[in-house]
Amino acid sequence: MFKHILVPTDGSPLSEGAVSRAISFAKDAGARITFFYAQPDFPMPIYGEGALIDPTTPEQFSKSAEAEARKILNSAKSEADAAGVSADTDTVVNEVPYEAVIDAADRHSCDLIFMASHGRRGIAGLLLGSETQKVLTHSKVPVLVYR
Repeated sequence: MFKHILVPTDGSPLSEGAVSRAISFAKDAGARITFFYAQPDFPMPIYGEGALIDPTTPEQFSKSAEAEARKILNSAKSEADAAGVSADTDTVVNEVPYEAVIDAADRHSCDLIFMASHGRRGIAGLLLGSETQKVLTHSKVPVLVYR
């Protein structure tokens, strides 16, 4: 049924669990995977009383974010390769992760988004927000949530 699965990952233990489960799911379905990481953009400095000065330049931040993305994505791809599942990787800089996930699914013509959720409910879910919830409510591509 599903032939190309987008698996967003941020390298967290929860996300790593979803990566492993998505690989198993893809293997059973005969699907391929694109692992995706949304890199943060350089935070705008805030000036004023009590503000901390960040010695990191935008270029240093960008290099560090790219290196982190490559490390996380290469780990996921290596796991998929070891399981015999065809996989690619993609990363973009975007301050709105849920939009980046949906755009990546569209760009790669994925027919399923397989992603983790912390499972926050009630006030915690409302206050902290959820990228997964935003993907669920805005995506036209089916979303499988792993908890």
